[in-house]
Amino acid sequence: MAKKILIVSASPVKDGNTTLLIGWFCEGLGAGNVDIEIIRAASLKYKSNGCTACRSCQKIKEYECVIKDEASIVLKKMAAADVIVMATPLYFFGASAQLKLIFDRMFSLYKWDNDAGAMQTVLKGKTLALIASAFEDVGLDALKAPFCLTAEYTGMKFESLLIPNAGVSGAIKNNLEIKNKAIAFGRKISGKP
Repeated sequence: MAKKILIVSASPVKDGNTTLLIGWFCEGLGAGNVDIEIIRAASLKYKSNGCTACRSCQKIKEYECVIKDEASIVLKKMAAADVIVMATPLYFFGASAQLKLIFDRMFSLYKWDNDAGAMQTVLKGKTLALIASAFEDVGLDALKAPFCLTAEYTGMKFESLLIPNAGVSGAIKNNLEIKNKAIAFGRKISGKP
């Protein structure tokens, strides 16, 4: 069975550094036993600006958001994926707002029993991978922290490819060193040598 890899591209720029990194990453994944889907978060249509904290998802048995829009479709795909890749530029020491809208709505993929102090999630055992770039060499650790903590809390394996000093959008286009790192990261995630 093919490994399902869902990539959420969270840059509002269609041909910038994030898109280049995703392309090289996919090159590393290869044409082998993988099923790759890329979703551009900036083009999704939403009914709300992130999680509304209605907690209605906690009152149903399904692991899904009750707000029916394109984000809820992405969340269902996350539940079915083996690997969830979140790719984002660094914006003010964090992920882009386009990714944060999806990230917060992942709340619906968890079920909490506050009285028992227990949590269950459909994400347990999956891999969460982060691909991120920054203009200079500052801020990527701050960006990485919530993803790493989420993976740890959730029981997911966490991997990351962080590219400092990427410069302006599209500046890495001819950077062979960064290209090779992204390809190697794709191979690692796919399980290829």
